[in-house]
Amino acid sequence: MTVITKQNGQLKVPAQPTIPFIAGDGIGPEIWAAAQPLFDAAVTAVYGATKAVDWQPLLAGEAAFKATGEWLPQATLDALKTNLVAIKGPLTTPIGGGHRSLNVTLRQKFDLYACFRPIHYFAGTPSPLKQPEKTEMVVFRENTEDIYAGIEYAPGAASAQLRQLLAADQQLSKVRFPEESAFALKPISKSGSQRLVKSAIDYALANHLPSVTLVHKGNIMKLTEGGFKKWGYALAEQTYADQVFTWETYRRLAETDQTAADAAYQAAQQAGKLIIKDVITDNFFQQALIAPEQFSVVATPNLNGDYISDALAAQVGGIGIAPGANINYETGAAIFEATHGTAPQFVGQNKLNPTSIILSGALLFDYIGWPEVATKIRQAVAAAILQKHVTWDFATKIPGATQLSTSDFGAYLITQLS
Repeated sequence: MTVITKQNGQLKVPAQPTIPFIAGDGIGPEIWAAAQPLFDAAVTAVYGATKAVDWQPLLAGEAAFKATGEWLPQATLDALKTNLVAIKGPLTTPIGGGHRSLNVTLRQKFDLYACFRPIHYFAGTPSPLKQPEKTEMVVFRENTEDIYAGIEYAPGAASAQLRQLLAADQQLSKVRFPEESAFALKPISKSGSQRLVKSAIDYALANHLPSVTLVHKGNIMKLTEGGFKKWGYALAEQTYADQVFTWETYRRLAETDQTAADAAYQAAQQAGKLIIKDVITDNFFQQALIAPEQFSVVATPNLNGDYISDALAAQVGGIGIAPGANINYETGAAIFEATHGTAPQFVGQNKLNPTSIILSGALLFDYIGWPEVATKIRQAVAAAILQKHVTWDFATKIPGATQLSTSDFGAYLITQLS
């Protein structure tokens, strides 16, 4: 049996699991070609001949369309469902028309509700910050709701019924140019919010981290993002009452006794309880630059998370080295991915950085319970950057750097595994 399964709440991983991969579009095949040998070498370095991954190639995106006439063939969906865990490169998404985002489609199809984006600084990485090492946090972005649900109506006749509904509800006057406006619906649910917040809290507790911050725009969108905040606090207080202390509890105490509220907060910190707090999204962006060390785990709705995860990645070197995963912690289904685009202008030049998919592979090995492999990969990346053996994007910013091609960088990382 080579299929990864989930039984009694735990992943069951055979010694030689089959793990599908989608090389992706644009530079995807080049970065995958640099990453796969490194993954195999890292597994061998840790386990010798006792464990190995059987990488199963799948088609999606432009390569799939050229070969089958479909952007996302059913055979690919079937293989992803069967094998539970997969990894992929970037896929093309046309802007303003064409097929819907394949990334979003995969997340919706397999209900991969948690986008997991760890933010970590590797010493020597060029950064716009003076102290980038202070930016050390993990983002849990809700992955299936919000604007990314993709519910939109074009101006004119397509949105006529929606305008009628708004008029009946006395809301149409809020729309400046109703006849010319396109509309997008923003669904945010209690269940969707709470399962995402639960994932963030579980991660923080398992990794002994000090806080989970709910990032939202609830001061303006009171029923959607305000709901995310309210439901997140409710989940924390009802499910983790003995393990957490929430700012909602603090605020309730402070309404009648500020001294008691302060004492309760200090006692919770001294007891090592997980602090659940919240911040408005625009303030979060400011604080993430000024004092990023105050955040450890962040939970946020979809659109906020899209902005936040890329902005934080920029603080520690850019999305070219940012790993990511899309996970359903209930079913075990997970797709790990390069978080950057296809960069079609660089195709065939063998020059761009494969670190995003490499570090996403490290996340994959953590997920399947092979953490020693993940550690080897991260240590190799850290060593290469510290020794200034980097690809073009970093070499142009690091004085005295040795510039390596995409493939040579992957080969160099293999030499750093021992």
